[in-house]
Amino acid sequence: MRYLFRCGAPLLHACTVTMSTSILSGFKPISVNTLNQGTLKPAFESLSFLSSHLHTPPSRLEQAHSFLLDLCASEKALPQGQQLHARLIKSHLSAFLATKLVHMYGKCGSLLDALKVFDDMTERTIFTWNAMMGAFVSSGKYLEAIELYREMRVVGVALDACTFPSVLKACGALGETRLGAEIHGVAVKCGYGEFVFVCNALISMYAKCGDLDGARVLFDGIMMEKEDTVSWNSIISAHVAEGKCLEALSLFRRMQEVGVASNTYTFVAALQGCEAPSFVKLGMEIHGVVLKSNHFVDVYVANALIAMYAKCGRMEDAVRVFESMLGKDHVSWNTLLSGLVQNELYSDALNYSRDMEGSGQNLDQVSVLNMIAASGRLGNLSKGKEVHAYAIRNGIDSNMQVGNTLIDMYAKCCCVKYMGHAFECMPKKDLISWTTIITGYAQNECHLEAMNLFRMVQEDGMAVDPMMIGSVLRACSELKSKNFVREIHGYVLKRDLADIMVQNAIVNVYGEVGHIDYARRVFESIKFKDIVSWTSMITCCVHNGLPVEALEFFYSLNQFNIQPDSIALISALSATASLSSLKKGKEIHGFLIRKGFFLEGPIASSLVDTYARCGNVENSRKIFNSVKQRDLILWTSMINANGMHGCGRKAVSLFKKMTEENVIPDHITFLALLYACSHSGLMVEGKRIFETMKSEYKLEPWPEHYACMVDLLSRSNSLEEAHHFVRTMPIKPTSEVWCALLSASRIHSNKDLGELAAKKLLESDTENSGKYVLISNIFAADERWNAVEEVRLRMKGNGSKKNPGCSWIEVENKIHTFMARDKSHPKSDDIYLKLAQFTKLLETGGYRAQTKFVFHNVSEEEKIQMLYGHSERLALGYGLLVTPEGTSIRITKNLRICDNCHTFFKIASKFSQRTLVVRDANRFHHFERGLCSCGDFW
Repeated sequence: MRYLFRCGAPLLHACTVTMSTSILSGFKPISVNTLNQGTLKPAFESLSFLSSHLHTPPSRLEQAHSFLLDLCASEKALPQGQQLHARLIKSHLSAFLATKLVHMYGKCGSLLDALKVFDDMTERTIFTWNAMMGAFVSSGKYLEAIELYREMRVVGVALDACTFPSVLKACGALGETRLGAEIHGVAVKCGYGEFVFVCNALISMYAKCGDLDGARVLFDGIMMEKEDTVSWNSIISAHVAEGKCLEALSLFRRMQEVGVASNTYTFVAALQGCEAPSFVKLGMEIHGVVLKSNHFVDVYVANALIAMYAKCGRMEDAVRVFESMLGKDHVSWNTLLSGLVQNELYSDALNYSRDMEGSGQNLDQVSVLNMIAASGRLGNLSKGKEVHAYAIRNGIDSNMQVGNTLIDMYAKCCCVKYMGHAFECMPKKDLISWTTIITGYAQNECHLEAMNLFRMVQEDGMAVDPMMIGSVLRACSELKSKNFVREIHGYVLKRDLADIMVQNAIVNVYGEVGHIDYARRVFESIKFKDIVSWTSMITCCVHNGLPVEALEFFYSLNQFNIQPDSIALISALSATASLSSLKKGKEIHGFLIRKGFFLEGPIASSLVDTYARCGNVENSRKIFNSVKQRDLILWTSMINANGMHGCGRKAVSLFKKMTEENVIPDHITFLALLYACSHSGLMVEGKRIFETMKSEYKLEPWPEHYACMVDLLSRSNSLEEAHHFVRTMPIKPTSEVWCALLSASRIHSNKDLGELAAKKLLESDTENSGKYVLISNIFAADERWNAVEEVRLRMKGNGSKKNPGCSWIEVENKIHTFMARDKSHPKSDDIYLKLAQFTKLLETGGYRAQTKFVFHNVSEEEKIQMLYGHSERLALGYGLLVTPEGTSIRITKNLRICDNCHTFFKIASKFSQRTLVVRDANRFHHFERGLCSCGDFW
């Protein structure tokens, strides 16, 4: 009987049956079922029985040992194989049985034992060499397999067909195309080139070496004439492995058309080719073919169907296939769990993991990884800890991938202590480990820890990737450290890590730390700027109070033929809102509609905010009402829009509708509500909302909420209640709280409370110039000029500067900016003349300059001239000069509009018969027919 090694599944099965039949002739204790069932104990008992008979022919005994060694190989029963080896050593070990031992040890993964038997053999046949080469390949020792093949050629061993599959597999694994082609030539020369299993090995080798054309030529030239399923499976799998899914599916269709029978491997390969949403219909067609055949009960095909549906995002179909399976293995459960996690169905993943345990399946490494990932995404710390404990008990926690996923899970659950512990306990760490821990610290506001770990990475000379650099830059951004950013930037340049992603991140971070010049330099150094580069630069300008420059960058996109994405458009809308440029806001809105952007989510919220900050709250309402699926951010934006325009009751009404639709408010929502109540004098509603926030929604107020409440009470002239509120606050009052109390004390002439608030404000640790200006103005109003000088000297000593008044107006798509007493505008003389004439007209209607609002120790006449030169008046003068009569004028100011200018604008709206809209630092003022929308309450 010939020994055949690795001749393909059909040939091996035939050899095994022949072998077992020859052994069994005349010997009943060993039956065919013994082999099929893989039962070793009865087989060994039968061998003992056979050995005990003295008249048993040696050939019969050799055949029995051969049979048992094959059985040990198929069952990977190494101890029993070693036991047989020990028996055979005592007797004469023939070359045939030695070859069987080499084969058995190779299959059982004991390469050293196989090599020892091979080296000890004095007589080797081609089957021996093939068996040893197979052992090398099975153990992943591909170079050694190729060296053995070369040795065979040197010593002149006559090759047979079974030599080629092993050595070709080694060539494919190593990507040795040239050597594989040489061996292909040898196979053809030896007459084995058209053997089906050799051709299949060649196709697989060419495919794994990336030479899909070579594999296809071989298949089309030789194999098309043969109806061999394995050949078709090989070429289909080769195309799938190379990402040529459409070609793979075309081959599958041709296979059906020519009538070649499909098997399990065919369906699995074809379904793997459908693992993209664009091929889901083809996948469903294959599913139909599977249902018509008898392969649906095959667990491998069912698993492939689950994987296909999961990767196409059709988890309902994946679950349906899974639930219909009669026998589920580990792969079935893990494929489903992985699909659920990949499709962000984390709760379902945890539920199925419980079912998996309940079904008696033990969780393996893949199951644990999916459960940890799902726990992290859900922020379910208790479940994450439970899975971690399971991993420790079962020795899975030492796996590097499990360790990395644990770090990520604890980071997402904001459990920094356990995150650090998981990292420290890892026996081996790779780049992903270090990147994940640095990212975890950066995400959990442990920015210094992230920086320190990165320094350790640098000191150890470890490799750094763009993702790690991005996490470190995030930490730098939160620390607001220009030095750290420059340090990282220098490191990136030194290590030549400055790819487009890193450069974009550096631009962004320089902008966030206020280093706009550096951001611009890095931006200009990028050779091939993408939309992210431009968006980063636009965002930098917006964050640093440079909206004009931001829009210049935005409009430059058209020159470089780059289409803006949603993020760039949202940044441009933010710049537009900062400028109150209604025309530009409408232009961007039109662009969004023309380009087919869905006006929902962040885009809808940005449009609502932009129109509101451009003074057109009606357009904000139209956008809001047009959105069907309103999220919390959109509701909050609309509430805030009403608040800044003095529509407090509408804001409160919106909040009621929001809660009726089961949208849960957050801290920002309540801040917008309290702001709206404060600027509309809704004290009762504001107090109720503040209590609702704490009692019903269990939200602990921020310092900003307390400041809003103090402002609300103070504006309503409930100063004593406001003071009591400040005294009983559970947190230390901030400078904003004392500012609100001080401002109200001045308005309502409560000097004692004003003195207290001023004292507390000076003692506060903030160095904001606004607090000094407010205190100085109050002292100036009482003509306490020495105190004013003292505050100003203190302000100068701290390096604080008062922000100069600045107003701007948009006319004919251009922004015109004015500073107080500004004469730089080309039409300055005409503006001052127009204002002088208009002011005289207003004086006939009762306007008088209120010099008490000029907080400078100068003459009365100088005070009047200072009032006449306020920036918002200059902007109004320009608007009156160049815009048609009767049209609205919109002005934006960076500071709060003063009381005198507020009176001036009220009377101006009546005499000019125009609507005058002024957006100051606090809110919008709509002046019409001598009245203001704020009700003189701002």
